[in-house]
Amino acid sequence: MGHLVFDEELANQLESVYRTRDILRRRRLVREVLATAPGERILDVGCGPGFYVAELLEEVGDSGSVVGVDSSPQMLAVAARRVEQRENVAFYESDATSLPVADGDFDAVLSVQVIEYVPDADRALAELYRVLRPGGRAVVWDVDWTTISWHATNEAAMEEALLAWDEHLAHPALPRTLAARLRAAGFEDVRAEGHVFATTELVPDAYVGAIFPLMEKFVAARSGPAEAKAWADDQHELDERGEFFFSCTQFCFRARRPA
Repeated sequence: MGHLVFDEELANQLESVYRTRDILRRRRLVREVLATAPGERILDVGCGPGFYVAELLEEVGDSGSVVGVDSSPQMLAVAARRVEQRENVAFYESDATSLPVADGDFDAVLSVQVIEYVPDADRALAELYRVLRPGGRAVVWDVDWTTISWHATNEAAMEEALLAWDEHLAHPALPRTLAARLRAAGFEDVRAEGHVFATTELVPDAYVGAIFPLMEKFVAARSGPAEAKAWADDQHELDERGEFFFSCTQFCFRARRPA
């Protein structure tokens, strides 16, 4: 399996991606489900460049606190700069399967498009359970990449590109088993809601437009520059003719640790 390298270059790219229309919509949906209250202690697992951390700090207020965990020091550096004026925040470098925080220390935990990258997803979910207080709540958001509906005239290039892209994931269809995995970890009141991200334009504000440069770079590394160019050129030509179409379904899971 291949993987994305979450280095400084990618951190800078994601800084722009996380400001796009569809990602802003996703952050709003996640925060609505998390329903953070003033004074709560929140953990963001896979916090990336810290957008959720900054927004959640506003919601918990001075009486609450937020902790961000990420395996990339470059991402954590960006996140720390984003909230450098706040004192009720901390960051730790770690992966999702070994969180450097105490048992039962948080009112809520979120993990957005992270678990699909973790080979031992069950251990990561067990860690989410461990760090929650009794009655605490978890929000886990991941993409089922097999739900993609993507128009192409060069269908061979599209098939090759999607196969290559799947190599950067540990679990391309994680949402299919995520409810059962959450229950096995001990969670109750597990619920899921699907959200469609669709567009008829290859524009940066759309989810696929935002990640398209990352996809093209990854496909080039796996399948070769010529194959990636053939795929990308087909999509740009469809867009120019007004024939572009992309859709995928992303899933928001909510669960609770028994009181």
